Amino acid sequence: MEYRKIGGSELQLSAITFGAWAAGGWMWGGTERKDAIDAIRKSYDEGVTSIDTAPIYGQGDSEEIVAEAIQGIGRDKVQILTKFGMRWDLAKGDFAMKSKNNHGQDIDIYKYAGKESIIKECEDSLRRLKTDYIDLYQIHWPESTTPIQESMEAVAQLIQQGKVRYAGVCNYSAEQLGEASKYVDVISDQVPYSMVKRGIEKELVPFCIENNKAIIAYSPLERGLLTGKMKPGHKFAEGDHRANIYFYSDENLKRVDAFLDKIKPLAEAKNATIAQLVLRWTIDQPGITIALAGARNAEQSVQNAKAVNIKLAADELDFITTELNKLELVK
Repeated sequence: MEYRKIGGSELQLSAITFGAWAAGGWMWGGTERKDAIDAIRKSYDEGVTSIDTAPIYGQGDSEEIVAEAIQGIGRDKVQILTKFGMRWDLAKGDFAMKSKNNHGQDIDIYKYAGKESIIKECEDSLRRLKTDYIDLYQIHWPESTTPIQESMEAVAQLIQQGKVRYAGVCNYSAEQLGEASKYVDVISDQVPYSMVKRGIEKELVPFCIENNKAIIAYSPLERGLLTGKMKPGHKFAEGDHRANIYFYSDENLKRVDAFLDKIKPLAEAKNATIAQLVLRWTIDQPGITIALAGARNAEQSVQNAKAVNIKLAADELDFITTELNKLELVK
């Protein structure tokens, strides 16, 4: 495994970090708790020491699963990344979406990051995670009802109290990241980035490189799209949020499949899967520090972790990017 420093901090995370959204079941058509715990433990055996979760993932279920999975490992041997600012139990802030919890009950989700809410959320996360500190505490989404200053000063207070080690943000633009950094040392921005979603290369990547901020890329496999396993006609389980996203239309599945076929010989030459090649390409991109890779069972998590063992020469990276630049998806 490779370990990378996050911004100018002392925090080091595994280049492939375990993404525990799907482990919480919510929006993924349910979860098998035992499989999720096994996935985290087996990835740790492969050197994946960092786990990214959030209270909203399964409305607490994901954090509790993470706590159970790391029991017996030793708290100082793992890095816990979690988030705040999405409430399903409080109607305040920006309305985000209607959803259903893991019991099939309707819930309304709000983006809210007021100071009192952050303090409460931190205590709740510490309890669920069965720990007394969080390594990286990240605002989950920007929200319009609370000044960035108020949210970041709340995190600064938690850092002073020793409950949080470092501050991060998620889904922030370069401008928002710059503003947040005035009030606390923000070391990272967690944003969506994949072969088919490269918008951050224009503004955010140059900003982060220039200001020594880490980029934590989430959904690098575009939620399964770039694994090579999805074919036209793919049927999603009930409750799976991917069913209505344009990426997964039959036409786009066909086009992505054609691209993946072009890079498949390179994966085979490296004795790697397509997904592993995609993950390696991702963490080799300028400014991308960490890739979050989710897994719902041990086989997937071990495969993700082994992606770091692949080495890509400059001409091989260029070949992949050149082929990728020819890919156009239909919106």
